[in-house]
Amino acid sequence: MCKGLAALPHTCLERAKEIKTKLGTLLQKPDSAIDLIIPYPEKPEKPAKAQKTSPDEALQWRESLEKLLQNAYGLASFRSFLRSEFSEENIEFWIACEEYKKIKSPTKMAEKAKKIYEEFIQTEAPKEVNIDHCTKAVTMKNLVEPSVSSFTEAQKRIFALMEKDSLPRFVRSEFYQELIK
Repeated sequence: MCKGLAALPHTCLERAKEIKTKLGTLLQKPDSAIDLIIPYPEKPEKPAKAQKTSPDEALQWRESLEKLLQNAYGLASFRSFLRSEFSEENIEFWIACEEYKKIKSPTKMAEKAKKIYEEFIQTEAPKEVNIDHCTKAVTMKNLVEPSVSSFTEAQKRIFALMEKDSLPRFVRSEFYQELIK
């Protein structure tokens, strides 16, 4: 077995952190303990069926994150880039919010809101996004009665963060440079 933190393999440390998180959640939420014991299988991610975009269209992405996200190939490319940098939580949160806004059923909306909160918003969430305390508080208040706009402020903050930070890195990347050739 492993001796001391320095000797722990990377995957062993990750597993220990995962167990710690699950135990903490278990102690806080005894009613949801069954979800931790018998996890629901995640749906496999469908591969992007988008056709490769033209260099002219890809050139527009450097000016507008919105245009990039509206293009299926652009979104897939941006997501792959962020994944390669181990910073995909922001785009995943943004996508989850877009899917959330399409839900019509109040019951399903409440379920999805809880899942988004637990995955991205709550402190120590597995894919916690970087939002300020005020935005987090507004989001939590909005979740008392979930609506289409429950995550609007948080999503705007994350969009601005991606626009200011992630997009410039993406357009400087080798992958993007190949797209515009």
